[in-house]
Amino acid sequence: MTGRIQVTVAYAPGPRHVHEQALTLPGGSTVGDALGAAGLLGTFQIDCGGDAASVGIWGRKAGLDGVLRDGDRVELWRPLRVDPKRARRERFGRQGVGSAGLFARRRPGAKPGY
Repeated sequence: MTGRIQVTVAYAPGPRHVHEQALTLPGGSTVGDALGAAGLLGTFQIDCGGDAASVGIWGRKAGLDGVLRDGDRVELWRPLRVDPKRARRERFGRQGVGSAGLFARRRPGAKPGY
């Protein structure tokens, strides 16, 4: 493939902090090429080889050898610290059954759950 393509590389090292960089790469470049050109791997000490981080294009998981197209957004995801299902269960347990969700407001004298 010939020509140049415009891609954006994004990484969020922490909450509410996003590092985003626009790049111009040769046609046929891969995700690994974009990450190398952005310098994210060295700046943030990211290891893309293992399960430490995941890489995707527009929110869909992709390998480092995935070929990029013009206008793609390469995203580098941090691993989850807490399982979202477990966090929701714990949050619901702290709030109590009667004060959250569908059970928060009940008519006087109504059966539980209605």
